[in-house]
Amino acid sequence: MGIAITGIGSVSAVGNNVAESLLMLKAGKSPIAPVTGINYMRKPYLGGQVKLSDDQLKRELGLEIPNIVPRTALLAIKAAKEAWNGQFTNASLRTGVISATSVGGMELSEQFYVDYREKADLSKLGDLSVHDNGAGTDILADYLDIDNFKFTVSTACSSAANAIMLGARMINANLLDRVLVGGADALSNFTMNGFDSLMIYDAEWCKPFDENRKGLNLGEGAGYLVLESERSLELTRNKVLAYLTGWGNANDAYHQTASSPDGKGATLAIEAAIKQAGIRATDIDYINAHGTATPNNDLSESTALLNVFGENVPTFSSTKAFTGHTLAAAGGIEAVFSVMALQHQLAFPNINFSTPMKEVTFRPLTEIREMKINHVLSNSFGFGGNTSSLIFSV
Repeated sequence: MGIAITGIGSVSAVGNNVAESLLMLKAGKSPIAPVTGINYMRKPYLGGQVKLSDDQLKRELGLEIPNIVPRTALLAIKAAKEAWNGQFTNASLRTGVISATSVGGMELSEQFYVDYREKADLSKLGDLSVHDNGAGTDILADYLDIDNFKFTVSTACSSAANAIMLGARMINANLLDRVLVGGADALSNFTMNGFDSLMIYDAEWCKPFDENRKGLNLGEGAGYLVLESERSLELTRNKVLAYLTGWGNANDAYHQTASSPDGKGATLAIEAAIKQAGIRATDIDYINAHGTATPNNDLSESTALLNVFGENVPTFSSTKAFTGHTLAAAGGIEAVFSVMALQHQLAFPNINFSTPMKEVTFRPLTEIREMKINHVLSNSFGFGGNTSSLIFSV
C-alpha cells in the first residue's frame, strides 16, 4: 500500500497555496517574468518569483518583522504550515521534520558581503547565523513545535525528493510515526549568476523537451508533504490523500554538473522506484519529469525514459516552465503536483513546447488532460549525478 500522505502544501510562482497552483496549472500560462527586488544581479534574468515579500510572509505567519529569518525558511514555513494544517502534538507519536535546501540563507549573506565590502558595515553580522542550510530546518521545526527529529538534506536538485524518500524509509524502519518532508529555496544572485556562468540560463521562457531549448529559468518556492504510518493514522484519523509507494536513488558519477548521455543514473533510479512500488513499468500513467530545459538534462532524461519504457513512454510533462527550476525545492513542489494529479485525475501540460527533439519519437503533453491516473512517477535529478525518482499512487 505504501506510506500514507495526509497533507500537502506549496508556494511558488504558480500560486501561494495548493488551490492557486491548481488553477494556474489548469490555465496553462507561465508566470515566469523578469526577476525584480534582488540587488546586484549581473544581468536581467527571467525567473519564477513568489508574489509575496519577506515582510508579507512574516506578517502572514505571525513572525516579528525584525526577526532574522532567511527567505528560504519563510517559504518553507508557508508551504509546510499548509501541509501540516493544524496537526496536533502528541507525545506518543514520534514526529520528525526532514527539510531540503541548497540556498539556505544565501541572500542575507550576499547582502552582508556587499555592506562589508563597500562600507565595512558589521551591523548585520548576525545574519550569517542563518546562512547554513540546517538553520532553516531548525526555524521550521520550532515554528511547528516539532522536536523529536530534525534533519536537513542538500543534494542539489534532488534534495527534496531525497528528503521525502528518507522520511518514508524512517517510517518503514519504525523510527518515526509521522514526518513532515519537502524542501525550499529562494532566488539569489549566487544561483542565478552561477547557472548563467554554466551557459544554461535561457534569456527567454524555457522550453522543456523542445528541440530548440537553450536552458532553464530559475524559480523559488517550497513544497511539503505529511507522511504517516498506520499507527499515526489510528491516532490522527487524518484523511489519506494518496500514497508514496515507490522510491529510488542512484548516481551515475558521470560529471560534476552534467547528466550521463546514456541516462544511466536516471534509469537506475526509475527502475528502483518501480520495483519498490511492486508494479510494472506499464502501470505508470503519468510522469512529472525533471525536465529542466537544458540540452543535456532533457536528452539524458529522455534516454532514460526510453531505456525503461521503450517506445511506450507514458504521458509525461515538465512543470518547470510554470515554476522555474526551484533547485532543492523542485522535488517537493513536484511531489505536491503529483498528488494533485492523482486527486483531480489530471495530467499537467508541458508549456512552451513546439518542436520535437530529433533524437526521440515521443513528445510531452502540451495541454491539460483529464485521464485515469493510478500511479505518477516524479523525477528529480541533481548535480554530481544524484538521481531520485518517486512514485505516488491512489
